[in-house]
Amino acid sequence: MCNRYVSPEEGDMERFWHIGRRQPWRGGEVFPRALGPFIRADRESTEPARELVVGQWGLVPWFAKTAKLTYSTNNARFEEITQKASYKDSWAKGRRCIIPALSFDEPNWETGRNVWWRFRRADGGLWGLAGLWNTWTDRTTGELVESYTMLTLNADACPLMSRMHKPDPKLPTDQQDKRSVVPIEREDVNRWLFGTQRDAAGLVQLPDQRVYEAGPLV
Repeated sequence: MCNRYVSPEEGDMERFWHIGRRQPWRGGEVFPRALGPFIRADRESTEPARELVVGQWGLVPWFAKTAKLTYSTNNARFEEITQKASYKDSWAKGRRCIIPALSFDEPNWETGRNVWWRFRRADGGLWGLAGLWNTWTDRTTGELVESYTMLTLNADACPLMSRMHKPDPKLPTDQQDKRSVVPIEREDVNRWLFGTQRDAAGLVQLPDQRVYEAGPLV
């Protein structure tokens, strides 16, 4: 799972992903329940187009009675999104998004304590992380709240990502359910945003380790 990342500035996102409609954004660190930008299909365009939206990192599902949830929804296990009440509606309705990131951080516990590692792209580009979004309506005030969640995938078999996160002493070493974010390559963005559910599911996979430039924060 991921609990913090660094977002690019608006201009960098526009140049990298060729966004049509966009909202102002200055970039910087993003944490759960804080505001962050995400890219989705432009709902006001009749042609495939992208828009940049600023919303809460932590998806607010349609059935929520308040936008201030008592449980965490910033990460969604891909293996469970067709069953989990908080996410299955967004997945079924094709509400997929790209979460732009300069880097993201993960905890490494190999020394017996938490050492944060930072993950950048080895090619110097931007991460486009797979996510889902929702627009929640406050039934009392009519306020619209945009929100998103970041998809994760089991990474027990990944030599790099399986080193992250605190081990669970109750589980065997090969069944830890270590998690990884899901990068969507730039050439696959349209397939993720506008393709069928089957198209999108085919993109949910762990990337080649050579994509990563990772190491402890100093």
